[in-house]
Amino acid sequence: MKDDTIVIHTDGGARGNPGPAACSFIAELSGKIIGKESLFLGVATNNCAEYQGVLLALKWLDLNRKNFLIRAVAFYLDSELVTRQLNGKYKIKDKKLIELFLKVAGLSKRIGLAISYKNIPREQNKIADFLVNQELDKNTK
Repeated sequence: MKDDTIVIHTDGGARGNPGPAACSFIAELSGKIIGKESLFLGVATNNCAEYQGVLLALKWLDLNRKNFLIRAVAFYLDSELVTRQLNGKYKIKDKKLIELFLKVAGLSKRIGLAISYKNIPREQNKIADFLVNQELDKNTK
């Protein structure tokens, strides 16, 4: 990845669907971690949690992008559904997901960088997945 691109891995998950849910992201620039966060969401579906992971990262990016000389952001998600919805390949029928999609679109426009969304296998998203499970463990015991 180019030195002017932030790489962000996001994840979201629910134990039960719906059930206790959390999301996370980890951001890297030139191979160095420059940001990470996780958030307990309460009761939500897996797909809502995946969208919330993207939103959490976009909110962080909106606050911090001026600290970096970047032109682009590459998101990596292990949710094929959410990736395809964000890329306009799948229609969104669920009202909650439409609402979350619109929030992502609005924040993306505000940030004003080239943003891409790519689907990756779960094995390539281990750190973000670990942060989600850590957040769930902390809030559901």
